[in-house]
Amino acid sequence: MIDQGGGRGDAGPQDADARTAAPRGKRLAIAIAAVVVVLLATLIFRIHQHAREAAMRGKGGGPGGAIAVAVATVARGDIPVRIPALGAITPLATVVVKTQISGQLQRIAFREGQMVRAGDFLAQIDPRPYEAALNLAKAAVDRDSALLANARLDLTRYVGLIAENAIAEQQLDTQRALVKQYEGAVLGDRAQIRTAELNLQYAHIVSPIGGRVGLRQVDAGNYVTPGDANGIVVITQLQPISAIFSIPEDNVNSIERRLHEGATLEVDAYDRSDSTKLAAGRLVTIDNQIDASTGTFKLRALFDNKDGRLFPNQFVNIRLLEQILHDQTLIPSAAVRRGAPRGVVTTFVYLVKADRTVAVRPVVLGVSAGDVVAVTSGLEPGNVVVTDGGDRLRDGSAVRLPGAPSRRPDKPRARGR
Repeated sequence: MIDQGGGRGDAGPQDADARTAAPRGKRLAIAIAAVVVVLLATLIFRIHQHAREAAMRGKGGGPGGAIAVAVATVARGDIPVRIPALGAITPLATVVVKTQISGQLQRIAFREGQMVRAGDFLAQIDPRPYEAALNLAKAAVDRDSALLANARLDLTRYVGLIAENAIAEQQLDTQRALVKQYEGAVLGDRAQIRTAELNLQYAHIVSPIGGRVGLRQVDAGNYVTPGDANGIVVITQLQPISAIFSIPEDNVNSIERRLHEGATLEVDAYDRSDSTKLAAGRLVTIDNQIDASTGTFKLRALFDNKDGRLFPNQFVNIRLLEQILHDQTLIPSAAVRRGAPRGVVTTFVYLVKADRTVAVRPVVLGVSAGDVVAVTSGLEPGNVVVTDGGDRLRDGSAVRLPGAPSRRPDKPRARGR
């Protein structure tokens, strides 16, 4: 019994070691499995990366991983220098047609939105009160003219009588004054006639300018007066029409010089999205001062607007042609790239060499116009540059040009026996 108890006492440490070794083995197995998983993931990633790079190299379709690209040839030509600006279409004349006399509006002779010319009939005011005033003024002229004629006859008689000392000289002087009085009355009556005739003309309202008629402000039958704030209708001149726009004050000297030289500076108007050209015009004048708060100055351009595409207060994008630079080195804007292919941030192009590989060529850009840009240094006319497909290129990459056969390695010739 004692030996058995002693035996159980000796087995206790061995059981503890076994219990401690079991967790250690499990942790070691987990660590080994984790390492294996990481190694497998790394291997799979590298295999996929290698396959992707191989696929990208093979997209060109040519042997040796040549990449298909689009190219353009550097050319020599002219490029316009245009100044962009924001502007608003402004009519040369806007007139609120008001009556110059009071009366009942009998007739409206225009349609809303109608195009009218200067002198076209617009509205008629009741002319009868002014016709009566004209007749009254004519009657006054006849009356005062008769009195004047009688006074002149009496004056002639008094002159003869004064020579015979038959009347006093004071009576002669009074008669002369009476003649002058009647002469003034006749002149006043004739002025009243002209006033009445003018009022009759005002009763027949015509358009003072050519343009487009807006919405009418009154209806026939209303009593109108010269004090009406809204008037009868508003007429806006549309042909020609102008645009007011502002450009930086740095350009004022060059623009002023060109105008003094007698040059005609072309101005193009584009829509709000700056994608559709609305009209072509010319610069007519510049403002006489610079706006100190914005550092800009205003200009006015004139457009014929025969097609009516420009409308008052319309927002437009303006492109002012300042000058045309001749004999410039030109490339498509799509050929220009920006980045750091050699560790330095620069503007560059991919130059296609004779062996159908590309080289990174830094360039200095000049003026741009649309999809064309001038290059001041870095390229020469006749060079070929990549315009499309450059995202996959590196310095020295092989390329396949559009329409060109793929370059294949020459087969070894069989030697003669």
